[in-house]
Amino acid sequence: MEKKLPTLDASLNFEQGPIRPPSEARSLLLRFTRNCPWNKCTFCPVYNGQTFSRRSLEEIKADIDSAAEMRREIIGLSEAMGERGRVGQRVVNAVFSQPRLSHAFHNVAAWLYYDTGNVFIQDANNLVMKPETLAEALKYLREKLPEARRVTSYARSSTAAQRTVEELTMIRKAGLDRVHIGLETAYDPLLKFMKKGVTAAKQIKGGQNVKAAGMELSEYVMPGLGGKKWWREHATATAEALNQINPDFIRLRTLRVPPQIELAADVNSGAFEKLSDDEVIEEIRLFIESLEGIESYVASDHIMNLIETVSGKLPEDKPKMLAILDSYLALDEREKLLYRLGRRMGRVREPGDVDRLGLRGDLEATLERIQGQADPDEVLSEMADGMI
Repeated sequence: MEKKLPTLDASLNFEQGPIRPPSEARSLLLRFTRNCPWNKCTFCPVYNGQTFSRRSLEEIKADIDSAAEMRREIIGLSEAMGERGRVGQRVVNAVFSQPRLSHAFHNVAAWLYYDTGNVFIQDANNLVMKPETLAEALKYLREKLPEARRVTSYARSSTAAQRTVEELTMIRKAGLDRVHIGLETAYDPLLKFMKKGVTAAKQIKGGQNVKAAGMELSEYVMPGLGGKKWWREHATATAEALNQINPDFIRLRTLRVPPQIELAADVNSGAFEKLSDDEVIEEIRLFIESLEGIESYVASDHIMNLIETVSGKLPEDKPKMLAILDSYLALDEREKLLYRLGRRMGRVREPGDVDRLGLRGDLEATLERIQGQADPDEVLSEMADGMI
């Protein structure tokens, strides 16, 4: 007779926020604060209409306890299936096949399956918590979830600038390994126009504080944010700030302007003129060319970016990144359209993929159909906006 497997507790759940970085796709997600304490940036749609709130230490610990109990039940299921505690495909399938389990339960199962050891704490700015409270929550997380090997959080540079290096060092020793900061730009007039609520000087100080505390730092840059008016200043000032910070990672996230964000009204009024895809690539080229004297890893790891393979370690991979950008800029207009279409369809990562992957015929046919019905630029822009 086949052994009856234990039923997992469908009442177990814990709170999770709306987003995480693409690099945290295989991470356990635990929510320490809700939404964004600033929430005024005109280009950001994530927390529209949502109110920021702090979660109590008791709430956070209760969620960690729930995650730990899910972990215990999943490992028990593995042992009952003869897998000796290993969470492989059979065990994950058994978890996902049980009805009414929460999304959080599935997240814990996937986390154990991928075995990354990565935990991402949500939402937008957990450094706003009292340092002692955040440190206690991190210690508790590490104690209850022994598989946690790297813990990461979003933060605002203005908050990191307000925290002392000693406070950040305490937080790092308690268990926070990496911080993601949305720098976006370091050009002061643009920061003011976008209602970012920070100056370039604070961006630099915040990043330097995180690094001085011994944490890994990932800084996000938004190509296209300067528009036609400030694209050059945006590229060079942002590179200069990063040259002073020397973050571990520089991640590119190209601006998109869906209709629900405040910046869309500026586009409609003419107060902000968007760059074309080609102009964004020219801006990225200037930005990367202006990065000097640092050892950061540049990553173009998001589907919104036109060219995904503009990545590498500085300074040695800088010529390679510039060459990839130049390969796109050297294409004729028809070839650029074909590549852009393939990228917005999620089928290519860099210009050479169109022929290397044998996609030219399909893309030509699709482009012909689009041109017979609409302006290809408008269609491609709508496709890109839909990737947010």
